[in-house]
Amino acid sequence: MFSLPSIWNLIISTIVFFIVAWYVRRFLDEQGAIDGTKRGILVFAVASLVSLGAGEAVDWSQEKIEGKKLTAQNSGDLSHLMKVINQIPQ
Repeated sequence: MFSLPSIWNLIISTIVFFIVAWYVRRFLDEQGAIDGTKRGILVFAVASLVSLGAGEAVDWSQEKIEGKKLTAQNSGDLSHLMKVINQIPQ
């Protein structure tokens, strides 16, 4: 299940996208590939996939460092909610 990305996920994945796009374009230039729409789509797809992987790695490492984030539960029973709040160590 996907969660909202952290700010580090956005920063790292954006930087990785542009770096990978530059390297893929450079590689295709060395191979003599012709400029065009297919090449642009290929560069975009490869950079996007690597960027997505880098963002997931950032989220994974952040989860390992900080631990899992608690999820909020909607409870209509106020007394149950008060018991849960009082059990949290402060």
